[in-house]
Amino acid sequence: MTTPVAQRPFVLSSPAAPVERHGNVDLHLPTRADPAPAVVVVHGAPLPPDAADPRDWLLYRGYGALLADSGVVTAVISYQVTDLSALPAAADDIAAMVEQVRADPRVDPERVVLWFFSGGGLFAADWLRAAPTWLRGIALTYPLLVPFPGWEVAPRFLPVDALDSGAHVPLVLTRAGRDIPPVLAGIEAFLPAATAHGWPIQVIEVPDGQHSFDILDHNPQSEAAVVTARDAVLDLLKAT
Repeated sequence: MTTPVAQRPFVLSSPAAPVERHGNVDLHLPTRADPAPAVVVVHGAPLPPDAADPRDWLLYRGYGALLADSGVVTAVISYQVTDLSALPAAADDIAAMVEQVRADPRVDPERVVLWFFSGGGLFAADWLRAAPTWLRGIALTYPLLVPFPGWEVAPRFLPVDALDSGAHVPLVLTRAGRDIPPVLAGIEAFLPAATAHGWPIQVIEVPDGQHSFDILDHNPQSEAAVVTARDAVLDLLKAT
C-alpha cells in the first residue's frame, strides 16, 4: 500500500517544537524570550478535496521543527484552492495570515521570510511585484512558476512577469533535477528573467531529486539541500 503524502516522513529529524494552532495558522515556537524572526510556509495547491490539512503533514511539521530549532517562529498556514477561480481569494487569505503572524508579540514583524512550495509558487507573484519593507526574502522549493498547460490564471499569478517590478528582495530557489517537466520549464523561464532584472538569487540544486524530494528521496543529497535552504533563509533573516 502506498503511504499517503501527508504521512511520508521528512528527510531530517529535529526536536519537536511547541505548536499552537490559531485558526488556519500553526505556530512552531522556538525557545527564546525575545521577539523572533518568522518564516511563513505556504504549501502547494490545488490539493484534492479529501487531502489532509497540510499543517498536519510530516513534511511541513518537519520544516516547522527544523526552523524553530534554529530560533525562528515558523508559521505553517492552511488555505483552500478547490479550483483556479479560488486563487484570488486564497491569495488574500494568505496575506491576512501573514499579517496575523506579524501581529503576534513573539514575532519580530520587521524580519519575515515567505517560503513557497510546489503549486504555492504562483502566490509568490504578489510579493515579488510589491514587496513590503519587512519582507527579508522569498524562498521557493520545487516551485510552480508558470501555470500548467491549459490553466487559465489571472496575470496576478504569473511570477515570471512580476520580476520586472522594482522590489528585488533576495530569492532562494531549490530545484529538483528530476522534477516534473512543467515545473522545470517554469524554473528555466524564471531564472534568466530574475538575473536579467537584477534580482539577487541563490539556487540550490538537487540533481537527483524528485518533486517533493524532501519526503521522497531520503539520502544525503536531499538532506544537504534542505539544510542549505534553511541556512540561506536564516541568513536573510539576520541581514540588516
